Amino acid sequence: MSRVCQVTGKRPVTGHYVSFSNVKTNRWFLPNLQKKRFYLAEEDQWITLKVSVKGLKTINKRGLYTVVKELRAAGQKI
Repeated sequence: MSRVCQVTGKRPVTGHYVSFSNVKTNRWFLPNLQKKRFYLAEEDQWITLKVSVKGLKTINKRGLYTVVKELRAAGQKI
């Protein structure tokens, strides 16, 4: 499974561990993803989304139905 937020599109990015001696070693910064079930009242069904915590805040702000409608318009199967 990919580590991509379905709402915001956040993905892992690369960077470096930096030691005391300033030696740089590669590392990943992963998004804070949560697998969450939502009840979509307009369609009377449960949906499961893999969202970052910022995506959860976006859903709370704009409304679940609006976000799902935009995702479907973008071609994402939900």
